[in-house]
Amino acid sequence: MSTEFIATSMLAQSSTISETEIQDLVRTWYHQLDIHAPLSDLTALLIEDGLRMVFPEMIAEGLSGFQQWYERVTHLFFDEVHTVKDIQCTSQPDRTFVKVVVKWEASRWIPPAPCSDRLVIDAFQTWEVVRSPIHHRPVVATYTVDALEYYDGSAEL
Repeated sequence: MSTEFIATSMLAQSSTISETEIQDLVRTWYHQLDIHAPLSDLTALLIEDGLRMVFPEMIAEGLSGFQQWYERVTHLFFDEVHTVKDIQCTSQPDRTFVKVVVKWEASRWIPPAPCSDRLVIDAFQTWEVVRSPIHHRPVVATYTVDALEYYDGSAEL
């Protein structure tokens, strides 16, 4: 075997993202959202350049777009619980497409309402995960909320 073939083979293996890495990324992401972690803890899980996130209420481009979205939702929702229901991966040599189903529960208070309301929703999402060219860890490059299914009695967005 030539050294060029071995080097190319090792590079391909190092860029492939394992299912364990994907599961860790997804669970870490939702845990950070639940605890309203500092912005830097979440941006560490996102691509540094070219990020695109499609939420029901807006499209966030780049880390600054994500920051705007995150500041808004952390001031609107509280008592959040994300429960991952399903993760399906389709891997390619340089990226992995991930279908995520997550049950999202959150409270929100919209002044001057006399009390808060509770949302309970299954969110169907598609993520594109790549290795960061900077630190080589898996990061989210695109994140799209494909559909929402409300539970009986849930408030609506």
